[in-house]
Amino acid sequence: MPVTLPARALLLDMDGTLVDSGTAVERCWRRWAAEHGIDGDEAMRVVHGRQGHLSMAILLPERPMEQNLADNRRMLAEEIADLDGVVEVPGAAVFLAAIARLPHALVTSAPAELARTRMAAAGLELPAVRVTAESVGASKPDPEGFLKGAAELGADPADCVVFEDSEAGIAAGLAAGMRVVGVGPHAAAFGPTVQVDTLEQVRVVPDADGGLVLEIG
Repeated sequence: MPVTLPARALLLDMDGTLVDSGTAVERCWRRWAAEHGIDGDEAMRVVHGRQGHLSMAILLPERPMEQNLADNRRMLAEEIADLDGVVEVPGAAVFLAAIARLPHALVTSAPAELARTRMAAAGLELPAVRVTAESVGASKPDPEGFLKGAAELGADPADCVVFEDSEAGIAAGLAAGMRVVGVGPHAAAFGPTVQVDTLEQVRVVPDADGGLVLEIG
């Protein structure tokens, strides 16, 4: 049964939602985990949706944050250089074209340079409004990024719809008081408002007063 969601603004995660960077992310994090004697599968269960240094703090709780930040800077350079297999999530380019003139923002745990690099590698237009790692004091699952994105768009959180794939991201969107479209086959397990396998299942219909309606299913 199709679901209809009216909205004033859309807030979009990047990795796993618009950009399929999974192979590159996994290569980088499994290499880091091996260097520190951490099981790679355990690392992958933690890292999705969070800023890198905070994922490291969860995996190595006794380690000084300064070392996590140093590792994060090194890994950022590796991730920017490693674009093999980085492509759009099916339907992402068409979806972004459909909302180009509607209020929307990118809200990602990636730093700005990595966001620019991955979006370009995937052939996707970078939204004019962007909330990146540098923009916030707290990473997902904290709702700060989504609340900041809504504020920059001049929209009430209750009138926003978030698109997310990760557990941390979906939790952040819900904590912000927003409805969440979970993207990807695994997203349903994290309790979004509604789930789609790909963005191809989402139709955007502008309304008469500058908002929009999402037709999902």
